[in-house]
Amino acid sequence: MTSRVWRRPASGPATLLRSTSLTSTLLRIGCAGAALGLAVSAAHAGGFALREQSAYGQGASYAGIAAGGALSSMYYNPATMTQVPGIQSESVLSGIMAYSANNVGAGSTSAALGGTGDTAKDALVPSGYFSWQINPKLWLGLSVNSPFGLQVTFPDSWAGRNFAGTSGIKTYNAAPTIAYELTNWLSIGAGVQIQYAKADFSQGLTGAPGPQLILSGHGWGYGFTAGVTVRPTPTTTIGIGYRSRIDQPIDGTMNVPAVIPFSTPGDINTTLRLPDTVTASLRQILTPQWTLLATVEWANWSRIGTANIYQTNGSSALVGGTAVGIPFNYSDGWFYSAGAEYKWTDALTVRGGIGYEKSPVTDAVRLPSVPDNNRVWTSIGASYQLTPKISVDAAYSHLFIMDTSIHDTNTAGAVYNGTVDSHIDIVSVGLHYRWDDPAPVRKTTMYVK
Repeated sequence: MTSRVWRRPASGPATLLRSTSLTSTLLRIGCAGAALGLAVSAAHAGGFALREQSAYGQGASYAGIAAGGALSSMYYNPATMTQVPGIQSESVLSGIMAYSANNVGAGSTSAALGGTGDTAKDALVPSGYFSWQINPKLWLGLSVNSPFGLQVTFPDSWAGRNFAGTSGIKTYNAAPTIAYELTNWLSIGAGVQIQYAKADFSQGLTGAPGPQLILSGHGWGYGFTAGVTVRPTPTTTIGIGYRSRIDQPIDGTMNVPAVIPFSTPGDINTTLRLPDTVTASLRQILTPQWTLLATVEWANWSRIGTANIYQTNGSSALVGGTAVGIPFNYSDGWFYSAGAEYKWTDALTVRGGIGYEKSPVTDAVRLPSVPDNNRVWTSIGASYQLTPKISVDAAYSHLFIMDTSIHDTNTAGAVYNGTVDSHIDIVSVGLHYRWDDPAPVRKTTMYVK
């Protein structure tokens, strides 16, 4: 038996070692939370990003989120901390129920092995936030999140075993943050991203069940976040937030069975060029009850390029004599959403929103392990003030994902054609707590919990 190099069809962009869908899944970074462990399911933003960082924001499909509304807005724009007086915390827990099943198409070499059931794993994804108003102008804060993630589980025996196998990756991202209110209409904020990633991967190496490539690794990456909020009128808030790119190193090991000659099992390393994002949002108060919300977000996925895997001596890692590297070649991602919230009573606010996400993963570069496609978000949510110090958020979203086709070929001539049926349901809850005694609301404060 020999290892096989895998290529895109003639219409695709580049050559890819089939065994290296390692890094494709390495990049599906998932899992994080405020001092909590968790399991991550399919990614729920473009590529393999996780958008579930705020129960408040989810209720309106994240429309208006970078302009404020909740402490968790600081994930998208750290300047929004200046809207939150005193000492406050917010804890968020999202339950993600994802479904993704592979159907084998005509022309697949190993079609007799069949497709799969649901390969996505349900997950609980927590995140946490804390802010402390030092003086009337200065805030310090901390957020803990999982910005990227995925875990998928494939059987060893399926028609696409040479193109995708069970894979998982976790990220834990902490961001110490500072914000300053320059004037009563202008605030700025910035923070440092400290990110830990851990990955495990396996994939078939032959046309029959058995031999597999197994990889595992971990590493630390660093970046920053920055933002600004502007209030051109007393009823209008505009926020722009930036999360920097992170070149995430992964150091680990590669195990290849002895039946695959000309391979270099042992220590390996790679770098995942994760995207930077810009989020711009609007909150427009129409009446004391009604507020309109809107967001547009750009993600620089086109920087990811090809992830090459190396031995510790700097030479390319080999499987079957071929260098391991993955030409992701994603396009940039875009997300648009609009929504509204209604103050039903002094204690209860309800909201809803719809969003459209243009995936950076196109037909030419899609793998079974990253079956991302364009999607529509529909969401509803509510916030309730239980006491002067405690409030809760709740949200539900359903994601409609376009029908997804996959057409992959390797250099040994093996072909996998198929489609993926996917949809996602998300339920999130958030708990806000004010640790100091609430003070009278300042006229410049748009949000108080």
